[in-house]
Amino acid sequence: MSLEQWKAERSAAWGSAPFERIAHQLAPIHEHLVARLAPRPADRWLDVATGTGAVAVFAARTGARVTGLDFATELLATARRLARTEGLDIHFDHGDAEELPYEDESFDVVSSSVGLIFAPDHEAVAAELARVLPAGGRLGFSAWRPDPEWDFLNEFRPSAPAEAGDPDDWGRDDYVRELLGDAFELYFEEGDCPLVGPSPMAVWELVTSSVGPMKTLVENLDSHQRDALRQAELEHLEQYSDGDGVRRPQPYVLVTGKRR
Repeated sequence: MSLEQWKAERSAAWGSAPFERIAHQLAPIHEHLVARLAPRPADRWLDVATGTGAVAVFAARTGARVTGLDFATELLATARRLARTEGLDIHFDHGDAEELPYEDESFDVVSSSVGLIFAPDHEAVAAELARVLPAGGRLGFSAWRPDPEWDFLNEFRPSAPAEAGDPDDWGRDDYVRELLGDAFELYFEEGDCPLVGPSPMAVWELVTSSVGPMKTLVENLDSHQRDALRQAELEHLEQYSDGDGVRRPQPYVLVTGKRR
């Protein structure tokens, strides 16, 4: 499979589920990110890989002039609907983080919440982030810290093309410095955004019905593999269940930067 075909499949997968049903679980990251970027009225703000638009909404509430971009048309439709319900004037574009459809120095702020990390060409993404910001422009994004406890999922996932970058690399400080350090003065903060729910089964059902790539993965497994994956996930989540519910830690890093 070519990289372009794989990206098209990823776009379809992300658009296959109502991500807004689980997006609220990421609210601590969204709030942390927007707070650190210190929105100002009339800021030209771009949210890359906006998904259903949570960060875009947070920023627009402050008076920023927000554009959200994503490669999944279904997620963008939801983002537009949610923005309208709040009466927010947010512009949403279909596009690719590796080739942003904007002029040089078009924005004062660029954000992304565990979104741009899934684009396969990391060098292209880094170049685009720098290109659309002027000197003094503010960058902020979040990335999951590498978490070996989730590695059991790799037994069930299809392999990505060899040329696709590993999303986990965005959670490694040295890697991010190598990608972005020449263009940005960078800062790193630790965070945790637990995956929570009333029971392991409730978490499994939420994730597999609301996170498009996970929903697609489960649907494409045969019944034996599906049962094995469900059992492995339930056993994993049970470690974080205390009788009152599940609270599975999910460490992340918040990276902010000022364009040199």
